[in-house]
Amino acid sequence: MALAIYNTLRQKKELFEPFVPGEVRMYACGPTVYDRAHIGHARAALTFDVIWRYLELRGYKVLYVRNYTDVDDKIIQRAAELGQPRESLVEEQIEAYRQDMRALGLRTPSEEPRATQHIREMIEIIQALMVKGVAYSVDGDVYFEVRRAPDYGKLSHRGLDELRAGARVEVDPRKRDPLDFALWKASRPGEPAWESPWGPGRPGWHIECSAMSMKYLGETFDIHGGGADLIFPHHENEIAQSEYATGKPFARYWLHNGFVNIRAEKMSKSLGNVLTVRELLDRTSPCALKLFLLGTHYRAPVDFSDDALNSAKAAAARFHTVLDEVQRSRDTQSPRTDLSRIDPLPLSDQIREAEQEFTDAMDDDLNTPRALAALFNLTRGINVALRDADGAPKQSLAHALSKAGDTLWKLGSVLGGLFEGLREKVERINSTPGTDALAVGSSVPVLRISGDNYSKARDAVELAIVSRQSLPVDAIKTIVEYRMQCRETKDWETADAIRAWLADLGVVVDDTAHGARWRVEGRKPLKTQAP
Repeated sequence: MALAIYNTLRQKKELFEPFVPGEVRMYACGPTVYDRAHIGHARAALTFDVIWRYLELRGYKVLYVRNYTDVDDKIIQRAAELGQPRESLVEEQIEAYRQDMRALGLRTPSEEPRATQHIREMIEIIQALMVKGVAYSVDGDVYFEVRRAPDYGKLSHRGLDELRAGARVEVDPRKRDPLDFALWKASRPGEPAWESPWGPGRPGWHIECSAMSMKYLGETFDIHGGGADLIFPHHENEIAQSEYATGKPFARYWLHNGFVNIRAEKMSKSLGNVLTVRELLDRTSPCALKLFLLGTHYRAPVDFSDDALNSAKAAAARFHTVLDEVQRSRDTQSPRTDLSRIDPLPLSDQIREAEQEFTDAMDDDLNTPRALAALFNLTRGINVALRDADGAPKQSLAHALSKAGDTLWKLGSVLGGLFEGLREKVERINSTPGTDALAVGSSVPVLRISGDNYSKARDAVELAIVSRQSLPVDAIKTIVEYRMQCRETKDWETADAIRAWLADLGVVVDDTAHGARWRVEGRKPLKTQAP
């Protein structure tokens, strides 16, 4: 299949053909930096991070630009409320946004321009529109005259009368039409201002993205995107001012991600239901949050709820446990194995099927729910192979498991770096005794643990509970290993009692043919005493 994406401009899926063969130039509208990034920002950033990575997987050279709006009414108002200079607030919020995106495991775009660094380019576009007679100046303000743009409304697919009826526009008798939008705003007391041919002032919101996108990507480029709320008026206005200034097509494909609702309600500050990225990452892992967001097609609205997030956490735990088990099998493989003589296994066929299913899904308008299904199918194949293994995996199976793990890493990386940071964590857990880095799962070998060491480990856990500290990982490992010894000696009563106690602590233990796997899923009220 060839890559097909839904183009809002034409309201249909279209085969993707870049303007320059082998190269893709893409622009996404970034945040207005006056407050912390919320889950809606995360969804937009993740959507275009996935698009970027998948285009690279397909062999394209991608130039990806995402801007910062660093002068705006909201920023000015917020700075005034805090008694803080605008520049200081902007720097603080840009750094906070970057930290949040890094915490999510998302990549930094090729370019991150700021609006205030491109005032000259904005003025040049406005001057070109004035010369062409589609813009006019009133008392230092400059407006785009929509009646002189016969195709205005082609992105939102509505006529002028319909747009006027539904638009939220300020009543200004100086404007020739209520839909005319500001290209330049005359300065007001206490607001930042730059010199222009129309007097001191600052740019309108819409002109910013036209100037920045065309500077870095050219007058015609491939992909322009953002949230669905930007279709009108922001992106509609961008198209009008850009194409009438240059006389050329602006962006060829327009992609828009859907809204995030909170428990079936629109997310808004007035409802007090805004979820910041930082708050969410205090509650869950980046992997789980990305699984939640990617489990819905990017164009559809997604409804956040605690149940949905818990389901994503469980899915993340399954992935982590499988990847950990694959790493363990990799560690047992002999480096002298002649892999060319290994017979094909069912798991090898499942690897190829997963890769094909993943590619087919992503080629179909970046269908991440189907792509995730391909990864889950592969994890089930891995689990079946591990379950059917008799003791430690044989070399042929170990090789297939290693290849399956590499495939999960590779495909997961396309989905916003789904397992970002996990490889190092898994390798450290399996190679370094006493590590404290277990987040969701590990395999433990059978070691000889004395009753005295078990008692010390149990006491350490109980002390952590009383003092409300995190569970000590070294102690948990010792307890799990001691339980395995009890099973070896057929002391089932003690083994079961330890397992029940660990379960109360939120530590789930899974017994396998070649070891015990365990993961921390969250502490519960204690119902049992330590055996």
